[in-house]
Amino acid sequence: MLLTWTVVVALAMAVRAMSPRSYPPSLLRDGLSTRAGGPSIPDDIVFRDMWMALSDLQETYFERWLGTWPDGIDWTRAVMGTHVAATLRTISDELRLSEPTQDAGCVTRKEDVVGGYFADVIAYYFAEDTFAIRNQAYDDMLWVVLAWLESIRFIDEHSRVVASGSSCSTESGAWPGAETWYGSRWIPAFAHRARIFWELAAKGWDTKLCGGGMIWNPRLMPYKNAITNQLFISASISMYLHFPGDTNSSPFSAGVGSALAGGVGTADWPPHDPIYGKAARDAHDWLASSNMTNAQGLYADGFHVSGQSTGSNNTRCDDRDEMVYTYNQGVLLSGLMGLYRATGQERYLREGHTLIRNVISATGYDLEQDKPVDPIHPDRVPPWRGLGRVGVLEEACDASGTCSQDAQTFKGIWMHHFAAFCAPAALRFTGSDSLGSQRPQPHGEAGAGAGAGTIRARHERECRRYIPWLRHNVRAATGTRDENGLFGMWWTAGLLTLTSGEAIEAAGDLHPLPPGGDGGEVVDYRNTGVPLDPKWTRAAGDGWSPAVPVPDAKRTGQAPLGHGQGVVVGGGSGSGEVKRAGSEKRAEALEESGAYDPNLRGRGRTVETQGGGLAVLRALWVVSRLEG
Repeated sequence: MLLTWTVVVALAMAVRAMSPRSYPPSLLRDGLSTRAGGPSIPDDIVFRDMWMALSDLQETYFERWLGTWPDGIDWTRAVMGTHVAATLRTISDELRLSEPTQDAGCVTRKEDVVGGYFADVIAYYFAEDTFAIRNQAYDDMLWVVLAWLESIRFIDEHSRVVASGSSCSTESGAWPGAETWYGSRWIPAFAHRARIFWELAAKGWDTKLCGGGMIWNPRLMPYKNAITNQLFISASISMYLHFPGDTNSSPFSAGVGSALAGGVGTADWPPHDPIYGKAARDAHDWLASSNMTNAQGLYADGFHVSGQSTGSNNTRCDDRDEMVYTYNQGVLLSGLMGLYRATGQERYLREGHTLIRNVISATGYDLEQDKPVDPIHPDRVPPWRGLGRVGVLEEACDASGTCSQDAQTFKGIWMHHFAAFCAPAALRFTGSDSLGSQRPQPHGEAGAGAGAGTIRARHERECRRYIPWLRHNVRAATGTRDENGLFGMWWTAGLLTLTSGEAIEAAGDLHPLPPGGDGGEVVDYRNTGVPLDPKWTRAAGDGWSPAVPVPDAKRTGQAPLGHGQGVVVGGGSGSGEVKRAGSEKRAEALEESGAYDPNLRGRGRTVETQGGGLAVLRALWVVSRLEG
């Protein structure tokens, strides 16, 4: 159902009035029941919590005078920008301008909220450290592309909502500029940045090794990992579908080599250019044939090319790192939906549903029974099932409290791309199998020929099956909120009543690693740092390259390559050390008082964990619209 603006404003005001903020135990324990036939979460509760998670993200972690989330790092800030824009798009989609209250400038109460947070997006555009990101890994660049394309999608959709509900005069000359929403003026800037960073990232496409695929980082030994290739698929098809064109040829026109079908022009980049669609399809075909999935049907992290450090002539991706992360199973989903929208080929949807079912199964959840496969013992850490416990999505580092800043961002990324795959409006027809012979039509029905209705019905039926599991994860995630409404990292703990650190440490699989398959090793480099060995790092003369990521156990922040010492885990500005120490002291004080909060361990609650909480709430709101 659609909520009226009056109801939502009243809900938000009521929640804001709670001081300190309180979330009723009945909501966390009873209202989010996921048992078959059990009560579902009321629409007003889901929407309210999503809105408050957005508010808490921005009011707690965003510094407007700086225009950024200071405690983030470059790529996680881009992800936070994506979450903000996506949530604003969801709010705009669901809350129509019904009987708006207007002032002399035709500004509605809705615009006060939506426009205010969009101002944060604009501020971040200027604060984003584009010079640093240009010198980082290719995946860092692609997060930037996705962020600004998401902002463009929000602007497009919100502009239509504003136009349909506005009573402002649009007569020629009456109010110059009043005929369009002010956010539309930022589309050229956002599009230009998306295009520049797509071109920079596209340089990572390599056909000399492994027959194709994106290289992760040009300053390390060749490593073709799942996330960089999935990002390239999703970013490329999103450029084909949503990039509005760019006539700005400066600065930093990167150019793209012949590996991507002849490159692009130097003065005018049109919308819906087939080069983007072809890049997405080629990257998908390579990934699908790369043998990068393990026995559970989950994507392992990536491939090395053995013998590179010794001068071997081997060009095959034959040395797989078996480490599994949640986001490696998620980013591909939006790419698959985009490929379906551009081609009408149902095989992309089938591939996405198979991956989602594999993920859900690896969390220990039975879709047929709509419940976890293991009983929930509140005072006991449940067994690990490959990508979670008792049906809750989890990183291998969650239970031990050892997640890095990277890993704290991963689950939110999975939820964002899952929502993109199962959103009710996702099946809009946008092209044909030629990826370019028919220009996208953004408001039609997918697969406008025979069988389109059947495809849509099958897809929506499958997505509806995931909603009980999604509610289960929301119940767990919301159970980690503290007195200020801030989300923790280890969602599973929201279902438990652990009373001490000893109760957690008694579990035998606190940091479970997947078994090495096909002789491959397991390197959790996203949490423990890139190993300083010849397999991973390039030599510079007799020593290591100065660009090599160097773990530093004395510091607990995290900085991307190209900043300071180039630290991947353990760097940053130094403020992380203070914050972590404070978090650990609070955890100790709570435990001494008879209370315990497992989400105060490690890095504690951060901007990244808040982004994850926002993403899972938004995913539930979006996908549960299929039940209406």
